Amino acid sequence: MFEQLTPSFQNYELLDSGGFEKLERFGSLTLRRPEPQAVWSKSLSEEEWRRRADASFLREGRSDERGEWRFSSPRISERWHIDYSHGAMKLRMRLGFTAFKHVGIFPEQAANWDFIHDECLSIRAAGRTPRVLNLFAYTGGATLAARAAGADVTHVDSVRQVVSWARENMESSGLDGVRWIVEDALKFVRRELRRGNRYDGIILDPPAYGRGPAGEKWVLEENIGEMLAACAGLLAPRDSFLVLNLYSMGLSPTIACTAVRQLFGEPSREQAGELCFADSFGKRLPLGTYYRMRRD
Repeated sequence: MFEQLTPSFQNYELLDSGGFEKLERFGSLTLRRPEPQAVWSKSLSEEEWRRRADASFLREGRSDERGEWRFSSPRISERWHIDYSHGAMKLRMRLGFTAFKHVGIFPEQAANWDFIHDECLSIRAAGRTPRVLNLFAYTGGATLAARAAGADVTHVDSVRQVVSWARENMESSGLDGVRWIVEDALKFVRRELRRGNRYDGIILDPPAYGRGPAGEKWVLEENIGEMLAACAGLLAPRDSFLVLNLYSMGLSPTIACTAVRQLFGEPSREQAGELCFADSFGKRLPLGTYYRMRRD
């Protein structure tokens, strides 16, 4: 049942990995970033990494997340776009350099974008417009995948600037009509439960740690149980789907599967495993745990 998924992403390439770093091409730019799971050795020389990298992220102290970018040329644009397609879905997303090493998309998530898009098309083929809830929605790749398939989408994230970024991606992709919510995700689902609302698709992509707009504290291991229990009450009992991502090291597909099954019951279909990319030398880098299920 556990599977490794690697999306077909023409505008992204993992060139090399190792020494707790990864060398990646995002469209026109090649980036060098920390990667704690790349425990093996690099295949290319340090000189080659330096030659290829348009921008490199330098850690701040011992942190793998916070630091600053150094550029090989002052003419490198700090904003650029990347395209992704799957069937009739055509997405265009803006990328940029942040102080937390991220650039605006997690390319491994494209495997889930495909699944979300196809599930929404399946629900529409049955004569209904799917209602989809995207929690911890970041810059909106999953939101756009659902909206491109004709779903009514509610996009929830606690960071206003990130929601504005997602809105920009929607407009760049030629889409509209997304419902934007700037709020703590757990607060939002509690309120939706009280209102008796239901969704045909729920997407959960929680961080290991986070803060809500009013300082609400999120710790994945402490809060994921309550979050899943609330979402179990929001997901429609039939013709519905769930996507769960876990980026915290140590949380396995088995943990995700067990937690979801206890709260949501036996699914009609399910799939769990790792999202990963292989670099140019065949080294497979795991980039997150996923769990997906379908109720018929």
